[in-house]
Formats: sequence, C-alpha cells, structure tokens
Amino acid sequence: MSKAFQSFKIKNLEIKNRFVMAPMCMYVATTEGVVQSFHRVHYPARAYGGVGLIITEATAVESRGRISSHDLGIWSDEHIAGQRELVKLVHEAGAKIGIQLAHAGRKCKADNEIIIGPSAMAYSADYLTPVEMTQDDIHTVIQAFKDGAKRAKQIGYDVIEIHGAHGYLINQFLSPLTNHRHDRYGGSFENRIRFLHEVIDAVKSEWDGPLILRLSAEEYAIEGNHIADTLHLIDTLEHKVDAINVSSGGVVPVKFDAYPGYQISFAKAIKEKGYTVIGGGLLTEFDQMDPYFEDIDAIYLGRVLLSNPNFVLSVAKKLGRKDLIIAPYERGFN
Repeated sequence: MSKAFQSFKIKNLEIKNRFVMAPMCMYVATTEGVVQSFHRVHYPARAYGGVGLIITEATAVESRGRISSHDLGIWSDEHIAGQRELVKLVHEAGAKIGIQLAHAGRKCKADNEIIIGPSAMAYSADYLTPVEMTQDDIHTVIQAFKDGAKRAKQIGYDVIEIHGAHGYLINQFLSPLTNHRHDRYGGSFENRIRFLHEVIDAVKSEWDGPLILRLSAEEYAIEGNHIADTLHLIDTLEHKVDAINVSSGGVVPVKFDAYPGYQISFAKAIKEKGYTVIGGGLLTEFDQMDPYFEDIDAIYLGRVLLSNPNFVLSVAKKLGRKDLIIAPYERGFN
C-alpha cells in the first residue's frame, strides 16, 4: 500500500500527506518584494489541490539578495501584511505553509543593486562580478536572516526553510569553487561551513518551530563538493535543523545527467543520518515517485504542480481515496 497519503512530521508539525510543493521562483512580486494577487491565487490553489506542505518561492532577506527585481522579500515590515494574508489563505485551503529564507549572493540580477559574494567571482559572463564581502557584510547578512525569521514567526508560517542550495549565497560559502577567502570564512572545510552555521544559529534565536535546510548535495564539478562532503556537513549540524530538502547543482554552470529521480540517491544517503528528508527531481508521474516513499519522508513537486494544480487529487482518485477530494471538485474526479 502506498505511503503517499500517510502523514509525517517535521519536528512537532504534522503534515497530512507526503507531497511538498517545492519553492519555485515566480518573479511577479512588486519591485519592493510585496505579495501580489497572483500569489494569493497560486499558492492556495495548490493547497486546495491537495498538497500537504507548500514552501513559497525564494524570499529575499535583503533587497540585494533577490534573484530578480520581482522576488518576494522579507527584509522589511512592509512585507508582513501581504504574507500574513497568504498564510491565512493557504491554511484555510487545508495545507501547511513554509517560507524559504534566501539570499542570492553573486546570482542576484535585481536592478540597481551592488551584489555581494564570498569572493569576487562572477557566476558567468551574463552576471556581474560581486564585491567580496567584508566581515561587516557577513554580520549584516546573518542579522538579515535573523530578522527574516522574526518576521516569519510574526506572520504565522508553519515552517522556515533556509536556502543553502543552487549556488546562492550560503552555497557560495560552502563550495570551494566559489569561496576563495583567506579569513575564518574560507579555505578549510571548517571555515567554509561557518557562515551556514552562524545563519542557522541566528535563525534559531528567533524561531523555535520546524526548520528545514535545503542543500545541493552534489555540485557536479570535479573540484566542487560531492555527496561525501555533504554527508560530512550533515554530521556537523548535529540536528540543529529538523529536516533536509535535498537538491543538487547550481553553484557553477555545468552540464549533468538529469532524469526522473536523479537526486533520490542523495536524499537516501542523508536519510541514513537520521534526518527527516524531502527529495525529488523531475518526478512528474505518480508511478515514478511512489516507490521512493519507502526510502524518504516526502517528495517535492515542482513543474507538475505548475501544469496541474490538482495533481495530488488525481493521485487520490487513482488510489481510490475519493474521500480526500474536496466537495467542490468531486464532479471533476468521478
């Protein structure tokens, strides 16, 4: 019997099924990072469609930490009201909701920003070269993550996810490909993980709820981090976070073989460390993902939820669980 509709927990939070909406940038916020009507429809629609946990798009802790000029923000109290409404709507639709606290670092393409990174190295010719962060910059960004966590608590989010993947700022500090510093935040493995640990500690000083860390478990470049390095990092966390959301790639432009479930082996390896684990990667059919519920706690869904907001309800019908289909949609699943 499939475990897809069994509940699971992240810390003390019970989530009704094993389907998680992955953070996906929508690029439709105002240039000040404020929620728009699109968000008020987009996220609740997936909640009504049966998803157990929704993690919103990368939400910048600084304006210079945005990926684009139209990312959601959490760097100002002006962001609170719109996101509080969004949380209320998702809760009313029957799902839990988390915020992904993020900083793009050298991958910022927002207009009129001086971008920063651990080292003065551009991601590619299409990106600006960042200014190497000073100690003051590092402390400022850590404080921004702390302030973002404080606002997330005020807003009423169920979960916080720290974005440490896909070549964004935390990942830039973690990777030897992008961190060429010669101070206490660079060089050795122990130094390169320091920034992440300090961000986690800062977030936890304001947040006592469920905490997820998203990681790129594999960087697909010879001199980069590999799954063995990620497992070493996991050991240093000593369960300061409650779950790991396992992804890969993004720190440097590199081609790799992506196929349905290509990241699940990384998630399984991390699961063996005793963490609640969310995994996925190009899984668009239930038959592809169902076997993996035996190995990890939840599957994150991305593109399939963009094309079919009611994907989870279609799985419920397939498994004979019409009791999970909300009354307004029953006629569509007869």
